[in-house]
Order: sequence, then structure tokens, then C-alpha cells
Amino acid sequence: MYAALLPQVRALLEGETDWIANLANVVAALREAFGFFWIGFYRVKDGELVLGPFQGPVACTRIAFDRGVCGHAYRTGATVIVPDVELFPGHIACSSLSKSEIVVPVRNSLGEICAVLDVDSDRLDDFSEEDRAGLESLVGLLANHSR
Repeated sequence: MYAALLPQVRALLEGETDWIANLANVVAALREAFGFFWIGFYRVKDGELVLGPFQGPVACTRIAFDRGVCGHAYRTGATVIVPDVELFPGHIACSSLSKSEIVVPVRNSLGEICAVLDVDSDRLDDFSEEDRAGLESLVGLLANHSR
């Protein structure tokens, strides 16, 4: 699925310079392709992660860099897969229906983390190394379309 989605996302981003529009289209494409429970971006803004385009239930608006899975991914600069969010120290429960999660740092053209992609599932252990590789490839397309 990810291999088929990459050219579609590349085409959506082609020629579009608006950062929010690009994030919104990536979220929509991923939600349509996979039906994830919750998917969205948190943008780096004013020293914290601020909710950006998303699809799914209402979400936390702001996340400190030292909190939750999103903060951990931001601080470490690495993708984090959490098979059971209840077992992750400091997990922020925006929705009690979220059971597992993957968070992927998004880098700009300078290599700086400018956002994180957060994907939640309502099933335990729902994300794999295939998801890691696929989502990292997809957010890599955003590097030349980011702030």
C-alpha cells in the first residue's frame, strides 16, 4: 500500500507551497488508504508541538517536548512505535480508545524537525516495521515542502 501511495502523495505535493495544505492532503491520503483511527500532524511552534491538520476524534492541542510519545519522537529524532500506549511512560491519553501508536519526525530541507506525524490505532500492536518504513518515506516527501 505504501509503495502505491508514494506517487500519489508526491503528485499532491507537486507545485503546492502551502505547508498546511500539504499536511492536510497527506493526512487525508493516509486516512483514505489505511483507515487509521486517528492521524495528524503536530507542528513545532513556539517551543512545543501544536496540533495541525488531522482526521479522527478531537485531539490534544498542545504537547510539550518532554511529554508523551510525540514529545519523545521529537526529542530523540527517531520514529517511535508503541504496541500498547498504556505501557508507555508519560503517555498522553487524548482518547481512551487509542491502543497503539506510531510517531514519525518530519524534517525540513535543513534536516531540522519541524513536525511529527502521529498515527493512533484502536487495536493493540497495530504498527510494524513496514509502517515505520512506509511512513518515513511519505514524510520524507515533505522535506522540500516544509517550513
